[in-house]
Amino acid sequence: MGAIKDEVSQVISVQRERFKLAEVFTISRGSRTEAKVLTVRVTKNGVTGWGECVPYARYSETLDSVTEEIAGLPADVTREALQSLLPAGAARNAVDCALWDLEAKSSGKRVWELAGLPAPKPEITAYTLSLASPEEMEAQARKHAFRPLLKIKLGTPDDMPRLEAVRRGAPDARIIVDANEGWSADVYADLAPHLVRLGVALVEQPLPAGDDDALIGMDRPVPVCADESCHDRESLPKLAGKYDVVNIKLDKTGGLTEALALRDAAIKQGYDIMVGCMVGSSLAMAPATLVAQGAVITDLDGPLLLAEDRAKPLVFDDAGVHPPEAALWG
Repeated sequence: MGAIKDEVSQVISVQRERFKLAEVFTISRGSRTEAKVLTVRVTKNGVTGWGECVPYARYSETLDSVTEEIAGLPADVTREALQSLLPAGAARNAVDCALWDLEAKSSGKRVWELAGLPAPKPEITAYTLSLASPEEMEAQARKHAFRPLLKIKLGTPDDMPRLEAVRRGAPDARIIVDANEGWSADVYADLAPHLVRLGVALVEQPLPAGDDDALIGMDRPVPVCADESCHDRESLPKLAGKYDVVNIKLDKTGGLTEALALRDAAIKQGYDIMVGCMVGSSLAMAPATLVAQGAVITDLDGPLLLAEDRAKPLVFDDAGVHPPEAALWG
């Protein structure tokens, strides 16, 4: 753990932590058995706020590189100054959320009060099925058919058998699919009618972010969501004519501050909102529950994939994912 101190008695510390997954989790980019996260704590005047981030190799982030970014910050950094000191990404996210938590605990108010937001309510969240053989995915779908919203990771040459299998296993669930940039324009065009036939409600990032101009002018019978193509407000001008929905993840926006600003800007420009996550603990999901209020899709199932979690985890029940208690965050 590294620490930075100065005369204002504010201390920023970074800790690496691992959370075992309940099962092996596989997407088209690979498999994992644990979530590797960074926990950031900011302490001032005897009060500590904390936040969590998940460095993501897709964005050239590692545990080491993100730790170095945080270590380079001035100890007395404020949330306002942070926005220009670090780029959008995992490092800024953990520090931003820790500073929000610190402010809430220091003031005796909840974060949503500080942000001028109404008190949050539970939101139905997607549950992600790991990529596997069609037979295994059908079995997963049957096991989780009681859930109202299932998410399927695709992006392989055998996507249709998997999708058909999941629909057989969970005939009544809403389904969204995430191609993880794994399709070409031709593949998407071929699959689109089948997505409609199988009742798919949304498709995430069908094409690589660098090749998504091919979506301009294409029929989108199923709403298309920008994930890797949308990080923060600077991403919005490049999305016009390609996407119907933007997926807001705090590890992409660089924290709650920008996530809320991105949500407002995207809505004004006519986009629907999805709020997603990396695979992390309840601490990582807690701030995102505020952004998810009223979203068309909430995908904050990270803790449901874990075999272990924070001491005061988020509550998941039939009403969805509940906002955090103050003992966890905010």
